[in-house]
Amino acid sequence: MITLTDKAASELQDLITSQNKQNAALRVWVAGGGCSGLSYGMALDDNEPEADDNVFEQSGIKIYIDALSLNYMNGSSVDYVDDTLGGGFKIENPNATSTCGCGSSFKTEGSEGAGCGSCGHH
Repeated sequence: MITLTDKAASELQDLITSQNKQNAALRVWVAGGGCSGLSYGMALDDNEPEADDNVFEQSGIKIYIDALSLNYMNGSSVDYVDDTLGGGFKIENPNATSTCGCGSSFKTEGSEGAGCGSCGHH
């Protein structure tokens, strides 16, 4: 399961409204690459879910995630963080054995990673 913090749900609702995409869902996925071996992706998706998608709903917002990505991200939470560099969505993944300072790259137990050299954190 993938969950949203209250702050992320609020920011997503504002984003969906501002882009006039009332039927959009948050699509979350994992891709190969990134400085730790795997990286996260997120986007608004106003299409119907794919055949292998898991669909979750929280605070009126649908979340789509394909079955393979869910293997790496089950139990994760999407948060919205404000900091001095601006705001952004961040994934808190309990399955990650290491992450990079860039916040979008991670590795899990048994996965190969190249370290965090490309985002400036070690």
